[in-house]
Amino acid sequence: MPGTRRSGLLALGGIVLAAVLALIGHLEVSDDLDPWSLTVSDFAVSDRGGVIDTAMAVLAAASLVLLPALRRAGAGRVPLALLTAWSAGLLAAALVPTNEPGTPMDTAAYVHRYASVLSFLALPVAGWLLARHPVAGAAAWLRGLTLASLVLAATMIWSAYPGDRALLGLIERALILTETALLATLALHLTLRPLTRAEQGGPGYSSSWSMSWRAASVMEPDRLG
Repeated sequence: MPGTRRSGLLALGGIVLAAVLALIGHLEVSDDLDPWSLTVSDFAVSDRGGVIDTAMAVLAAASLVLLPALRRAGAGRVPLALLTAWSAGLLAAALVPTNEPGTPMDTAAYVHRYASVLSFLALPVAGWLLARHPVAGAAAWLRGLTLASLVLAATMIWSAYPGDRALLGLIERALILTETALLATLALHLTLRPLTRAEQGGPGYSSSWSMSWRAASVMEPDRLG
């Protein structure tokens, strides 16, 4: 199977696994935690090293799997760097816990917060840039998901500060679902898109061998036939 399609399938598998783990993690935490007002990080810190943290790490790994495939397909350095930043921020947020709900923020909690912010902002910008490139055949979907992500991110910032955390958990989960859908769109496109000649046979596929064969077929038809 060509490397580009294999990467897309691996990424899709990782995204599905991360979603399943996140759902399990939400079902296993205490019933006292309110998903409407508490964030995913608040749920994760109640069970350090549990399945929600694992889901975040799996999603980060699935995102990294896309990088070589996107590079082969011609994506630029900036969107690839932003996808790397998304993955790094997501992994840092998984490894560094936030504070328990209702307790003062410590250094780890601030690291967790800004790693999450980095991730939430880097991915939609990467999606927008990729939508401008021929590598993204699903440009309309990428643009729509990018705009939805940015609107939800702005709404989440409003809720976290002047909004007194109103529906913060719900808004964050909607943002995570939207950005996960953006990743899945990229992975699905890489899986289904027609392969270029270079991807089928390497950088020199259309060069010496095929050209010499065509020349020989014209000059020496009897020998070839």
